[in-house]
Amino acid sequence: MSATGPAAGGGAPPPDAPAPAVLLDVRRVTKRFGGLVAVHEVDFTVERGRIVSLIGPNGAGKTTLFNMVAGFYPPTSGEIYFDARPIHRLASHQITARGIARTFQNIRLFTNMTVLENVLVGMHSRLTTGAFGAIVRPPWYRREEEDARRKALELLDLVQLRRFAPEVAANLPYGMQRRLEVARALAAAPSLLLLDEPTAGMNPQETVGMIALIRRLRDQLGLAVLLIEHDMSLVMGVSERVTVLNYGQKIADGTPQEVQGDERVVEAYLGRRHAREAAGRPDPDPAASDAPPDPVAPATPPAVQAVPRAG
Repeated sequence: MSATGPAAGGGAPPPDAPAPAVLLDVRRVTKRFGGLVAVHEVDFTVERGRIVSLIGPNGAGKTTLFNMVAGFYPPTSGEIYFDARPIHRLASHQITARGIARTFQNIRLFTNMTVLENVLVGMHSRLTTGAFGAIVRPPWYRREEEDARRKALELLDLVQLRRFAPEVAANLPYGMQRRLEVARALAAAPSLLLLDEPTAGMNPQETVGMIALIRRLRDQLGLAVLLIEHDMSLVMGVSERVTVLNYGQKIADGTPQEVQGDERVVEAYLGRRHAREAAGRPDPDPAASDAPPDPVAPATPPAVQAVPRAG
């Protein structure tokens, strides 16, 4: 990763400049909440049209990192670039306008609105009509409204919910509500989609359907996808790269196969003794093998030594 970035002013690249291969570039990002270090100097990249997973045990800092990328939290230090432009000082609505959309760990639909209306709400950042046009309803307003409706129905086709367009969102089964939330995020016309535990609470059949949907987003729309997920079958089945966090720090980054065989990853999930057994090496001190990390161990940065996990 280059140590130098775009100018601090955040101007757009020249019109004739080729699009950079790296779409999202997170550089040594740290987030502190008072004395609690939730994320410590994490860096990773997401390339255009790629599916990247962010994994780690509960409290590893995954959602905090997601929230910084989406503009919900400003980083304490570090930089985030999207499409070669800095976004770490932008508000969430400005980041959405730049081309990043997200879903949430807990479903946040407008349950009293129809399925179609939920998707139309997601288009607000791309529409130009103001209060005057909504009241007077000139021809250009009606054209924009018709175009938005057509695009919303196309998105519902993509997530296989078109026939439920007039239904109230609250009446959909859980798995369909998850897909509707994805469609609403797509309505913002992103080039990077952030999915926060998209299969949480789903049964195996619904999970298979979500895996297929994520692949369609990449193949048909050319989207880059960054997802947080605890379901390892999904992560290993759909990801092209995986970044692993533990106690707010990045401990591994590579292909699913590389990460799956990384001893530090096995240790983070199963403990040191199991990691040594998986590697075929005896543990010299079985009694202490699964104890918490030594707070004065040199491998642990001072800022993170004595703090609990944070999500």
